[in-house]
Amino acid sequence: MTARRAGLGRGLSALLEEMGSAPPVPTSDAKSASLLPIASISPNPNQPRRLFDEVALTELADSIRIKGVLQPILVRPVGENRYEIVAGERRWRATQMAGLHEIPVVIRSFSDIDGFEAAIIENVQRTDLNPIEEAQGYQRLMSDFGHTQEMVASVTGKARSHVANLLRLLDLPEDVQTLVKMGLLSLGHAKAVMQAKDPSALAKEIAAQGLTVRQAEEAARKSQGISAPKSSAPSRRDPELDALESQLSETLGLHVAIEARGKRGTVTLRFSDLDQLDSIIARLQA
Repeated sequence: MTARRAGLGRGLSALLEEMGSAPPVPTSDAKSASLLPIASISPNPNQPRRLFDEVALTELADSIRIKGVLQPILVRPVGENRYEIVAGERRWRATQMAGLHEIPVVIRSFSDIDGFEAAIIENVQRTDLNPIEEAQGYQRLMSDFGHTQEMVASVTGKARSHVANLLRLLDLPEDVQTLVKMGLLSLGHAKAVMQAKDPSALAKEIAAQGLTVRQAEEAARKSQGISAPKSSAPSRRDPELDALESQLSETLGLHVAIEARGKRGTVTLRFSDLDQLDSIIARLQA
C-alpha cells in the first residue's frame, strides 16, 4: 500500500475521543447533531467488533427508552440519503431495540480508507472489546494502513508493550482464540497458554476446570518439563492474591507476581524485552 499522509491517525483519534470513546454524556457535538432515520443508516462491514453482549445491549436500550441517546453517533455519507456508521454501532443497535425510529448523528465526510481506519481506532480504544478482536484491529491497522507498532500505540493511546502482547495472541490456534473471544480465557490465561507444549489442550483444561492464571502458568511449565521453584515450607496462598495478580497482569500487559509475607511483600513485574522495560520505567516516572 502507498504511504499514508502523516498525522491522519492522530487526527482521527482525537475526533473519535470526542465522539465515541469517552463516557456517553452530552457534549457540544450533541448540540450540532442531526436526527436521521435509523433505516437510512448501515453498520460498517469492516469494523472489528463482531460480538455484542446482548445483556449489555438490553440495558443500554432500557436507558435509551428513558433518557434518549445522550451522545450522537458518527456517520459518513455513502449515497443519496444513505449513511454508514463510523463510530457508535452499539448505540445504533440499542436504539433499534428501544423501538425508536431516529437517532442523533454527526456527519463527517470520511473517505473509504479514512472511515475504515477510524472504525478500527474507535473500537480498539474501548475497554469492552475482547482481546482477540482488539488484536485483530491492531493487525489491520498495520497490514492495511502501514502502521508500525509504535504508530498503533500512538493513535490508540495504548502502551507499545500492550500492542505487542495483544498481537501475539493471533499466533494462538483458532480454537484457543475462540475461547478467548467467548470470555472463557482471560488475557492472562492466553499468555500462559502460549508457553504450553500443546496450547489447545491446556486451553480446554483451563476452561473446563476454571484454573487460575497461576495454575495455568504452572501447567504450561509442566508441559515443557520445567519444574516450579521449590519453596522451603509449603504455605496456603490467599486466593485474592491470585485474582489481584491476574487483574494487574491484564491491566499492565505484563506478567505480575505478588508474594506476601505477613503485612509485607513484593510485587514483581517481568519483562520480555527492552521495549517492555522502557514502558515500565515510563509509567513509574509519569
